[in-house]
Amino acid sequence: MAPKVEGEQKAAKKGPKKEPTAKKSPGAGKKLAGEKTERKKARKAVTETYKIYIYKVLKQVHPDTGISSKAMSIMNSFINDIFEKLATEASKLARYNKKPTITSREIQTAVRLTLPGELAKHAVSEGTKAVTKFTSA
Repeated sequence: MAPKVEGEQKAAKKGPKKEPTAKKSPGAGKKLAGEKTERKKARKAVTETYKIYIYKVLKQVHPDTGISSKAMSIMNSFINDIFEKLATEASKLARYNKKPTITSREIQTAVRLTLPGELAKHAVSEGTKAVTKFTSA
């Protein structure tokens, strides 16, 4: 057994003794005048972005290509804009058909209405593939 350091022995002797919880006085939980309260740190508002996903897709398509922070910010804004347009269109479609829920069908129609030609076809096929994978899992 290793020898104890003198500071450890003193600290062990001076430790506060805890009373059983049943013997607490009625005002034990109350703060006394002059006691300091611990303040919690203010947390930054968490802003969610698509940056990590943009980066992962970039590396899948072009493994040796990088992206500047300005270009990443532009891509993130672009995705947010497209998301907003698709969500708005899907919401209008659901309201028009008197449905309370936006389903994959409304999203698919919104994609066809919002995106041009070949891009819409590709987006629909990728979306269908993703929904199929999700429902089978």
